[in-house]
Amino acid sequence: MKILVADDDKEIVELLSIYLHNEGYEPVKAYDGKEALSKVRTNPDIELMILDIMMPEKDGMQVVKELRKESQIPIILLTAKTTDMDKIRGLVAGADDYVTKPFNPLEVMARVKSLLRRVKMAVQPDQPDVLEVSSLIINKDSHEVKTVEGKEIQLTALEFGILYLLASHPNRVFSADEIFERVWKQESVVSAKTVMVHVSHLRDKIEEATGGEKIIQTVWGVGYKIDAK
Repeated sequence: MKILVADDDKEIVELLSIYLHNEGYEPVKAYDGKEALSKVRTNPDIELMILDIMMPEKDGMQVVKELRKESQIPIILLTAKTTDMDKIRGLVAGADDYVTKPFNPLEVMARVKSLLRRVKMAVQPDQPDVLEVSSLIINKDSHEVKTVEGKEIQLTALEFGILYLLASHPNRVFSADEIFERVWKQESVVSAKTVMVHVSHLRDKIEEATGGEKIIQTVWGVGYKIDAK
């Protein structure tokens, strides 16, 4: 399995490449944002990207935004910035996870494995293959979401997991912790802001495609739900 590592610090690229190789992955190296975009576009078998935010040519945020127009490849951002707003900006741009510098390479490997596992297990296997919710048609097998008019909505693996979880349990309210544990497939150890950001981004995409339809409801102080129609 190929994993792209992009950072203008060559020592970081080499270090992570060694750890990825030791874990059985095939690292693909890039040293700026433009090269990262080129390599992922010419290597369709790259299955995950590790991107530094601060890079020449194009920074990590720009790379994520461009890729999300054409691909849902899992992305982990490396950031030296530690404020919640910087992390939220990365998630809103379309990244799936982030690691703050300085980091332990073993933590990065754990995040890689966890994210790949999430992508494969984002949906419970015993749930219906196709769901219809309001004006949306949600296909579990293909991970496609379309409006009844046939307009496709491009979602990340985590956004799809959240939507399918809520849609497959109409009227049930899920807390942020429950959503994280079911979709991320690990114990909730992060701020509820992480889930909030993904839900917000998901809502924006749905409303844009449906002309403003508000399908995901917030139950203040409790969590999120989708009403049965």
